Amino acid sequence: MKLFDILKDVEYKLIQGEDKEIRTIETDSRKASDNSLFICISGFHVDGHKFIQNAYDKGAVAFVIEKDLEEYIPDATYIKVQNSREAWSFMAQSFYKNPSEKFRLIGITGTNGKTSSTYFLEAILKEYGRKTGIIGTIGVTAMGEPVDIKFDTSTTPDPMELQHIFSHMAEKGIDDVIMEVTSHALELHKVAGIHFDIGEFTNLTQDHLDLHGSMEAYKEAKGKLFKACDISIINSDDAYSLYMQECTAGKIITYGIEKPADIKAYNVKYYNNGIKFDVSINGDAVEFSIPIPGRFTVYNALGVITCSIAMDIPIDIIKRALENLHGVPGRIQSVPNDKGIGVYVDYSHTPDSLENIICAVREFTKGKVITIFGCGGDRDRTKRPIMGEISGKLSDFSIITSDNPRTEIPSQILDDIEPGVKKAEGNYIKIVDRKEAIFYGIKMAEKGDSVIIAGKGHENYQIFADKTIHFDDWEIANEALKD
Repeated sequence: MKLFDILKDVEYKLIQGEDKEIRTIETDSRKASDNSLFICISGFHVDGHKFIQNAYDKGAVAFVIEKDLEEYIPDATYIKVQNSREAWSFMAQSFYKNPSEKFRLIGITGTNGKTSSTYFLEAILKEYGRKTGIIGTIGVTAMGEPVDIKFDTSTTPDPMELQHIFSHMAEKGIDDVIMEVTSHALELHKVAGIHFDIGEFTNLTQDHLDLHGSMEAYKEAKGKLFKACDISIINSDDAYSLYMQECTAGKIITYGIEKPADIKAYNVKYYNNGIKFDVSINGDAVEFSIPIPGRFTVYNALGVITCSIAMDIPIDIIKRALENLHGVPGRIQSVPNDKGIGVYVDYSHTPDSLENIICAVREFTKGKVITIFGCGGDRDRTKRPIMGEISGKLSDFSIITSDNPRTEIPSQILDDIEPGVKKAEGNYIKIVDRKEAIFYGIKMAEKGDSVIIAGKGHENYQIFADKTIHFDDWEIANEALKD
């Protein structure tokens, strides 16, 4: 593809050179090859401008830069843009010929509930006979089958990978793609220029302050999604609801339990194996029954019910799909056993999500609630004592352990959490080894008790400074129950 065709939606200045035939677009000089376009990203730790010569030596013929250079390679083309990351997204779309225009694109953003919401909505769309795809934390699927396109980031792929996935979805004839859209993706322009038919806002609570620095900046990053949507589905009960509505360029439909909303749940009933609630739709009271417990499940369900209504999906289809849900991997996922102990693996890794899962399990637990949790290394440290206080206040016993320590000393992370548990005067123990902690928690549980293993959910690995090992909370819990 010609360079100037790739740049058709980008505002740029031609510093030197001419139009070139481009075979690949790269941001890692090690991956450059003949006729590559190399985009220089000014990263948090590495500046791509320093690797122009490396990329040229491997065959790159054109470079996108965002700063003036001391010298330019004579036979190379240089394109200057204001923001390389943003330009990258537009170039990736042009390179793959805008594949997302060939299906309905639904973006879901928020601190918690994104993954569950994508799976709930997929179930409804499949029940309706639509071909669906998912892009999110647990991976990428097309009609339920894994898509073998690798990407390095945890939830939202980088622009070239994302457009490659979109292209694959279009080739498969997918009707609807449901995508988790993270604040990182919005802040780093991964979805710049992409049009969303529907955007949904679940909630906003403290997380990712290591990137954004403040809740104000975090809020502003999330709001960017709704400037690119035809229809915005907004949780009216969330403190940031009005801000998200102010950001919205298209139609707004709200949902909620407490505050006025277009789609509102009432008569909510909680059970140990699910929830029931009524929704007024077109003047009729419609009862929904969902086999996943917890107040947060009501919100996740309400959000996708509202999305489905916006897509004109019949109510009986929505009801049937939600009634037959099988749960989401790592989201209040039960570990079956014959001990009379409730054991639940959950991804909750923020203060709000940890509070939600403990409160949800408390609603149906007759005995003690034992919570095993930690906090990730190299991430927002301010939430550590907050999560400690939540567990100390709401659990009968807390076991503070490792999550993904990354480059931090595991025991130091536990020490950062501990003051919060002490402040709540909670009963607790610190066990650095996560497997040992899970075994300890299950061993101390008695019939009627519940054990929550929080923080990693679906993840099947644990990241340390010098290695990444296989580690699956559900597998370890199952092993501990059989021991």
